[in-house]
Amino acid sequence: MSTITVTSIIKSSKKYQYVDNGEPMRGGMKDVYFSPNKLYVVAIYRDKQDFNAVERLKKIATTYYENFFNREGGDYYKNLYAWPTDVVQIDDKIGIIVPCYPQNFFFKVGYQGLPLLQGKEKEGKWFASAKFRSSTSKLKLDRSELGNWLSYFQIGVNIARGVKRMHAAGLAHSDLSYKNVLIDPVTKTAAIIDIDGLVVPGLYPPDVIGTADFIAPEVIATKHLDVKDPNRNLPNRYTDLHALAVLIYMYLFYRHPLRGGNFFGPIESDEEEDLLMGSKALFIEHPTDDSNRNFKREYGDNVTNFLPWTDLQRTPYTIAGPYLKELFEQAFINGLQNPRERPLAESWEQALIKTDDLKLKCSNQSCEQQWFIFDNSKVTKCPFCNTQYKDSIPVLDFFYQFKPGVWKPENQRLIVCNNTTLHKWHVDRNVIRNEKLSNSDKKRLGYFVFHNNQWLLVNESLKDLKDVTNDKKIPIGQMVELKDGNKLLLSEENSGRVVNITITNK
Repeated sequence: MSTITVTSIIKSSKKYQYVDNGEPMRGGMKDVYFSPNKLYVVAIYRDKQDFNAVERLKKIATTYYENFFNREGGDYYKNLYAWPTDVVQIDDKIGIIVPCYPQNFFFKVGYQGLPLLQGKEKEGKWFASAKFRSSTSKLKLDRSELGNWLSYFQIGVNIARGVKRMHAAGLAHSDLSYKNVLIDPVTKTAAIIDIDGLVVPGLYPPDVIGTADFIAPEVIATKHLDVKDPNRNLPNRYTDLHALAVLIYMYLFYRHPLRGGNFFGPIESDEEEDLLMGSKALFIEHPTDDSNRNFKREYGDNVTNFLPWTDLQRTPYTIAGPYLKELFEQAFINGLQNPRERPLAESWEQALIKTDDLKLKCSNQSCEQQWFIFDNSKVTKCPFCNTQYKDSIPVLDFFYQFKPGVWKPENQRLIVCNNTTLHKWHVDRNVIRNEKLSNSDKKRLGYFVFHNNQWLLVNESLKDLKDVTNDKKIPIGQMVELKDGNKLLLSEENSGRVVNITITNK
């Protein structure tokens, strides 16, 4: 074991150290070594990098670093990306300096009863398959590592924001996958890694076509063509959007949206894979074509061991609520072979956030998912454990003032359960819930509680709260009962909202 010192090629006076124990962590293109204090790693490319590759790395570590982090919202993104901060020379090879991931992105327990994953990185692949959740599997992840269903909504928000920011800067990741996204369901966080492969259209082309399962169909369908052929499709922002949709789907349903049972005749397995994920790709839950609804290719004869995720009647994509239903259809039906039809990252971000307002806590304390999305059905029950929801459900539909005295529905609602909270983004339609939200705008303005057989809204900071139905102001510190058919004014500002109350599941 030896400690080696290397020098920056950006700032010649800057030096770094790494520990070489003869067994580096090996990535697809790099060998990775820890610094002595484990605050950063030195990732050394095994192959010689040409002039353009080095210039790209230098620009990522300087210009793009400055643009991403030294501006509004920059602190949020520092926690989201494992971004290279410098480029170094090691003999005739090139390396990059990357800050170490926080400890929460390493397994504490890993598999249930087996120490094989302890201390390993939490690559997203461990959380995107029913194979690591089944009680019949020897390689089941420990319950303490899995979080609950809501964990993956927030993880999806984080990843969508990361992709949104890259695309806003004119960049593409080019290899977005569960290999290059670390996630922690316990803290509901994500880290996007392998930033050194960023694509700058017209300047720095992609080094790879992507990772299997996440490569867009148009890339697979034309990969046999020469890289300079104008008909060849290479990774870009549209292919990122395909990979993002696949990631979100897999984290919510623990199955792949295209990996079904379509059969193309007696052909080689590689050719079959290219058809399944490329030119003949078909959403496994396509509403009018059920030819790909078969999991035997993936699970063999043990399909029932992975319920409810292999039962598309019980856990269809529609259980994620109306906002995500629309985007899944846009991504895997309209946009599957038409890249420009794919939902933008910001659309995923906002749909996931709005869906969080539709959540209900499962009445079964032993339910592994713990939460589900209200589906407006006559009998409300958890789709995962089939437990009927025991409480009444106040549904608050939001309206905005189109013009004085005229209120129009916003296609947005808040589902109330005990201790549901009310925030400024609910009250004021001009406040957008994103990474730029100030701490003052994050504060709770009120909360809901079930007391003495009544649903109540406790007003903590709403200066204009009014029971419109009874023409009664609700002062701060007071509460108002939620009654079926009543209306509440949340704010008198032009951008303020009114909610219409419906009590269901009585």
